[in-house]
Amino acid sequence: MDETGATNGALSVLAARWGLEHDEDNPMALVMTPQHLELRKRDEPKLGGIFVDFVGGAMAHRRKFGGGRGEAVAKAVGIKGDYLPDVVDATAGLGRDAFVLASVGCRVRMLERNPVVAALLDDGLARGYADADIGGWLQERLQLIHASSLTALTDITPRPQVVYLDPMFPHRQKSALVKKEMRVFQSLVGPDLDADGLLEPARQLATKRVVVKRPDYAPPLADVATPNAIVTKGHRFDIYAGTPLTE
Repeated sequence: MDETGATNGALSVLAARWGLEHDEDNPMALVMTPQHLELRKRDEPKLGGIFVDFVGGAMAHRRKFGGGRGEAVAKAVGIKGDYLPDVVDATAGLGRDAFVLASVGCRVRMLERNPVVAALLDDGLARGYADADIGGWLQERLQLIHASSLTALTDITPRPQVVYLDPMFPHRQKSALVKKEMRVFQSLVGPDLDADGLLEPARQLATKRVVVKRPDYAPPLADVATPNAIVTKGHRFDIYAGTPLTE
């Protein structure tokens, strides 16, 4: 749906770019507003729209006051001193963790297979790139690749030092934000039923480590336990060895 008031065919261009088709019966709607592109659950309008915003709101607050290198995700990927690993975020979602890593200096390539989510990310990146405050470093450090991780993880070059995985897992948390986003997201993409298949190709691709974010009650990905983890309130960052570069 186009709510911009413009008649420049931007919605048709967007649909063609991401291979999207109009479906009047779909409960999910991708809406172009004057400010941004957003996803709405049409049968639950009170949930509001979900959109990617790297410039303002929660992400701006997290960038300025969230702890930076002290954040668990930064520790988990191994940031230390001058070491800022090159990261592939193979389950980008709304790009929050990827943005945190980019904001502290990592170069991050985000993979997202769902075309609707990829369109939301692309819209958020375009606005971020154009921002006077963060646009310069954001263009250098954060990019989007629209592809399935199950296939792309075998093709990416150059190899990253770290692959980051945060597969969809049913959430128990009662927070309004999680409930809203998870309800909309799970209506759109469902759980990552093939997520277990990501661990091995991720370990083959990463030259240093693979980091898997899990809810604290979730079993390890692919039932492969690891003694190395960073534990926070509500989550674990399980750490697995990658495959070093051979001379």
